Formats: sequence, C-alpha cells, structure tokens
Amino acid sequence: MQDPNFPNIILYAIPFFVLAMLLELFVTVKQGVKTYETRDAFASIAMGLGNVFLGFISKAIVFVIFFYIYEHFRWFTIPIAWWSFILIFFVDDLAYYWFHRISHECRLFWASHVVHHSSQHYNLSTALRQTWSGGFYSFVFWLWLPLLGFHPGMIIFQMSVSLLYQFWIHTETIDKLPKWLEAVFNTPSHHRVHHGSNPLYLDRNHAGILIIWDKLFGTFQPELKEERVVYGLVKNIDTYNPVKIAFLEWFDMFKDAFSGHKSLKNRFLYLIKPPGWRHDGSGKVSEDLRKEWEINNS
Repeated sequence: MQDPNFPNIILYAIPFFVLAMLLELFVTVKQGVKTYETRDAFASIAMGLGNVFLGFISKAIVFVIFFYIYEHFRWFTIPIAWWSFILIFFVDDLAYYWFHRISHECRLFWASHVVHHSSQHYNLSTALRQTWSGGFYSFVFWLWLPLLGFHPGMIIFQMSVSLLYQFWIHTETIDKLPKWLEAVFNTPSHHRVHHGSNPLYLDRNHAGILIIWDKLFGTFQPELKEERVVYGLVKNIDTYNPVKIAFLEWFDMFKDAFSGHKSLKNRFLYLIKPPGWRHDGSGKVSEDLRKEWEINNS
C-alpha cells in the first residue's frame, strides 16, 4: 500500500489566521464593538504558538502509535480514495464529538481542554488558545480509526481539517446563518453557546464540524437572543500568563486529589468526575447549575 505524505495544513494556514484576525479587528473597531483585549489576544496567540511547537512532538508520538495499531491490529484495509475521505470525515467528526464531550465531563481531560475556555472574550484569537498538554493523550479517542483500517497519515490530516474548520466559528461578527446550515453544521452561533458560562449553555454543542451529533446525543442548545452569552469559565482564572493558563487546572486537580484526608476512591474520583465535583458533596457540576437555573427561570 502507498505511504502517503499529507501536508501540515495548520502551518500553511497561519498567514490566513493572521489576516482573518486583522480583518475581524478592523470590522469590530469600525462597528464600535470591543471584542479584542490586547493582553488576552496575545495570551491566546502565545498558547497557539506553544501548541504548534509541542504539536511537532505530540503528533510524531501519535503517528507512531497509530501506525503500530494500523500495521499490527487493523481489522480492514481502507484504501486512500475519494470515498474513504468522505467516510473518515464522518468517523473523525464522531470521534471529535466524544473527545470534546468527555473533555467537559471528566476532569482529567478538562485539565487540558479548560485552556480553550479560559478567555472571557470571543474572537478569532480565542480559536488559537489551544492546549499544551492535550495532544499527548487526547488521541485515545481516535484509536479505533487505525483499528478500522484508516491510514495514520489520513487520520492526522482529517484531524487538522477539523481544527482548521473550527477557526472561523470563533467570532461574534457572524450572526445566525441560513437555517439549513445551522441545522447540519457547527456555526458561530452554535459555538458561541459552547463557550458560554451561563448555566443554560454549560457543556452544550460539542460539535467539531457537524452539529448533528449534539442533536443525536442530546447535548444541543440553540443560542437565544434573551440569554446573551457570557464567555469564560464558571470561575475565571484571571491571568494572561501562558504558563499559568496551560497548567493551573492540572495543579488544582492534583491538589484536590492528593491533599487532605480522603479515601483512595475519592482521590481517584477527582480525576474522572466532572469539574466542580467535590467528595464531600459541597461542589456543583454543570448539571447542578443548569437545574438551579431552570428552577429559577421556570
């Protein structure tokens, strides 16, 4: 079988990212809307550059793991053809949905994903606010793809396509799109909901490219005009230091798990329970906050 050499499209897209951010900044300034904050934007860009640099290492490791599974354990051999690109589009997007959803429901994965939600602003620079640690273990949600018989190069290429698609939806300059697009695809409106810290919006719209998974698995929430999105975290970290942004939740998670007097079971639960969970029942997870909101607004 051929050994394909897929380009690193994220690197090629960097000039586009810069031009798109400058255009968005120009449009918002002209409209008199302040969506960019200098320190916040530079923190996001720093996180993005760190992600690209560490990505050279993590992607190499992931490729080796994928290739090992592909070479020794694959059930089928899926050729690189036009129809297989359509197939991997759907299976990759499904894998992304579950990765993204679990990253909100399990603190071990939230520890790296929280980085992307840590900005209290929503613009194209926020899309660049990416994890420095997630690439080294989040790939587990894609292990079934080489097992099915997709070539590792093809998998990593499609993962990059998904990430590239998600750049443009991090903006407030685009309102709701035509209904058929909103019904099928992840859009700026759907993703604004995902970045909301409002109880109604917490842990909703985990889509990568297709919003159909959220509708299928019960995590879809439309953006409501009467419920303006409040961006950021339930408890914001209030720092622009890239190192703190990257690792603060890791520190807090391990502190919760390994300090104080707790049973071994509870120490472990701090790693796998949702953010906000406390072993003594004093914490509130997103479902608790949503239920409280629904009661108060019924």
